[in-house]
Amino acid sequence: MNSATDAEFIFSLLSSPKFIKYIGDRGVRSVSEAATFIETRYRQSYRDHGFGLYTVVTRSDQTPVGICGFVKRDNFVIPDIGFAFLPEHERKGFGFESAAALMLYGEESLGFSEVLAITTPDNDASGNLLLKLGFEFDGLTDMPNGETLRLYRRRSRHV
Repeated sequence: MNSATDAEFIFSLLSSPKFIKYIGDRGVRSVSEAATFIETRYRQSYRDHGFGLYTVVTRSDQTPVGICGFVKRDNFVIPDIGFAFLPEHERKGFGFESAAALMLYGEESLGFSEVLAITTPDNDASGNLLLKLGFEFDGLTDMPNGETLRLYRRRSRHV
């Protein structure tokens, strides 16, 4: 992610009402700020941890529809999976397909034996997707910002 098209896509995604409601307001208010966010957050994760978020695109014409990847949070020892999609591309199977492929990549290429996931307590769509992916609800967790989230956990099928 580094072109003007990527920044426009990320700006649209981060500005979408569901992203703000369920993931949080990242304070990105322009395409220019989105380009900076890509560099300082998304690309920085690859430099720091060797993994991060990927752009999910359609097979037919490579249109960006969302993001899916691994995040390393300071308050978790284990990486967690995250995903978000533009509203017009939700409920079309992109979440399951990309997250299932990513879990396989995490196990086989990154050596993850366990992956976490978090959702807001009212985000049933993401929670149901995580259950479909083989995650188990692990309880509630308090985040450093004071927010209480649902925690999910999936252990590798290859252990």
